Amino acid sequence: MKASAIHHHRSTHDQVLLSRRERWVLSGRMIAAMIAAGLLILAVMVRWLRPQEAELAQFVATVAALLVSVPVLAAALRSLRSPSLDGTTDLLVATALIAAWVVGDLETAALVPLAMVIGHAIEERSLLGSQEALAALTDLTRGQARRLDVSGSVEVVDGDDLVPGDRIELRPGDRCPADGTVEEGRSCLDTAPITGESVPQDVAVGDRVLAGAVNQGGKLLVRIDRTGTTTALGRVVALMQDAERSKPVVTRLLDRFAGAYLLLVVLAAALLGFATGSATVLMATLVAACPCALVVAAPATAVAAIAAAARRGILVKSTAFLERLASCDCVIFDKTGTLTEGTLKVLDPEALEHRPRLLAAALGRASSHPVAQACARLVTSAEFPRVTDLQEDPGQGLHAHVDGIPVALGRATFLAGLGIVVPDHPDHDGPLVGLAVEGRFLSWLRLRDTARPEALAAVSDLRRLGLTRQILCTGDRRVVAERIAADLNLTEIEADALPATKLARVQAELAAGRQPLVVGDGINDSLALKAGAVGVAIGGRGSDVAVASADLSLIDGDLRRLGEAIRLSRRCRSSIIMGIVFACGWTALVVVLAASGVLSPFGAAILHNVGTLGVIANAGRIIQRPFGA
Repeated sequence: MKASAIHHHRSTHDQVLLSRRERWVLSGRMIAAMIAAGLLILAVMVRWLRPQEAELAQFVATVAALLVSVPVLAAALRSLRSPSLDGTTDLLVATALIAAWVVGDLETAALVPLAMVIGHAIEERSLLGSQEALAALTDLTRGQARRLDVSGSVEVVDGDDLVPGDRIELRPGDRCPADGTVEEGRSCLDTAPITGESVPQDVAVGDRVLAGAVNQGGKLLVRIDRTGTTTALGRVVALMQDAERSKPVVTRLLDRFAGAYLLLVVLAAALLGFATGSATVLMATLVAACPCALVVAAPATAVAAIAAAARRGILVKSTAFLERLASCDCVIFDKTGTLTEGTLKVLDPEALEHRPRLLAAALGRASSHPVAQACARLVTSAEFPRVTDLQEDPGQGLHAHVDGIPVALGRATFLAGLGIVVPDHPDHDGPLVGLAVEGRFLSWLRLRDTARPEALAAVSDLRRLGLTRQILCTGDRRVVAERIAADLNLTEIEADALPATKLARVQAELAAGRQPLVVGDGINDSLALKAGAVGVAIGGRGSDVAVASADLSLIDGDLRRLGEAIRLSRRCRSSIIMGIVFACGWTALVVVLAASGVLSPFGAAILHNVGTLGVIANAGRIIQRPFGA
């Protein structure tokens, strides 16, 4: 709910990091409430101990009532300009206060808003700690860094001063202030605050380092790639803030009936007051009907779910996507970089002796072509032979002298053009290159993009969750797609698919009444990600375009997070339903007690707060319970 005197804990969907002004306002209201409480106690003591000073007691009670009533009335006026269900509470309590002033019940005029302010101050501290969580995430990138200048000397700078291209030194115990790539060294990193992975991750030259990760091993030299809000951690904070601002669907639905609810309650309370001849019953009924618990049920649960997802490295752009994920009944996968590693590997590298492997790796390092880079990974040693006289035919092959030895690497036609006798090539569905040393053909190198280690478990988990319709949609050749599909037990394949083809497939699923979950990582997946019921980008490896087009992102790219996200979404949905049912039942009970004269207005305010805290406690279970397989 918006900030107000009687509901100053604000709606969780409107929560962002509190500004200094907002903190002063909240502190001021609490101080005013405490002063009012003291004055009320003084008024009661004066009336009890010195009955002859009744006018003084009345004056003190009036001052106490004014201290807490004026902010309530101001909030009610603001609610009239922007009607909503959360503003209904302001209006109902304001109406009760006006009634109390009219009949001269100054104690009630002070006690009701006082109870609301104190109760909602407790709720503010109980709302899942989302403010503190965001502040803690932001603090992960604050601090100093050891930046290397051109001469190689180290200077200590503030982490906010780093820019892409800077090189920093990470010693054991240091926290990385930005996203980068390891240029020198080997170590292990604690990435739990960003990806939720409890096991430290080993990193070496060429591996990615995320902002907020803590170096737990050896010294690393890291080249900075992204800083500030463009880092993975920066996107976590930004998306959590955006998600907190968005209203769940059920909240938007309730807002539509805010005016009708307000009118119904005011009329019912007026009829009760007229029938019983009791202003106290009228005031108690108005306070009891305040829909605070109902308003907070959905937003509190949604924000708790988003916070829980962020802890596991799942970024949710909006509560609407989290709700929609629970209804997904089929999944469309991209292949390259999504279900597969996205990088070529040489099969059976042990078939080559060490010396030929070293020559092929040294020659492969001289080219940026994916096939050459795969050959470069045949050897991890930092001591490579010297390459001279390099000549490359792009897309065909390259040859050079490696430590003075002529070495060639490339397609059969390329090698034949160098006068090398090339044998028949083996049957293989992936890239195939030949290696020749000193003019003699030595071996075929078979390359392949293999399925990611967790892909089979992730696909099986989704099938257990009811997403049995699973489609592999790839721009690659059918023979390659069929091999990956067979490895992962996928039966439906769309091969040779252009971006428009993928989009058409998603639209066909939607037209058939299905809710497709679309998973991809590349620019060519962006249209399909945007069109699906829910789009999930592989954030760790995917393109920025894919991440921007998707509704959810997996920071570390672990496909097993898909099943976790669906479980969380379904738990969030059931928790919202449970919270709304409880809120409606509790409010109805308090209204009945107030209407029957059992509760005073002050008692109704106390029970109102109890119900709201109960809803928040229900939402908190989302964070406390694990949601893995």
